[in-house]
Amino acid sequence: MDEKELFRNSACEEQIKTAERELSAFVRAVTELFGPEQARLSAEDWLLELERMDSPPRATRRVPRAVTVVASARLANRETPALDHRALAKSADAKGSPILSSNCLASVLMV
Repeated sequence: MDEKELFRNSACEEQIKTAERELSAFVRAVTELFGPEQARLSAEDWLLELERMDSPPRATRRVPRAVTVVASARLANRETPALDHRALAKSADAKGSPILSSNCLASVLMV
């Protein structure tokens, strides 16, 4: 094995280790905050985005943090409607608002 090949292999190994650490930290955080199902979906998003970033004509170098940002945005898009719905329900329970208990809001939510 020549010196150039040894350097390429060590650089590749370092990129793999960095990506593994990034994915592991991301999955732990999502599991803690949103549960195991969202963690599984987010891990799949992360891996898909890593594949996209590695394929031409995009950058040939892996950028695990950028992959995490994209996977986080997908998680936020999945969770936002659920969070909005839970916040609305809490607000209705706390205030007992006649508007929130009316059929008008129910028809908007069903659309």
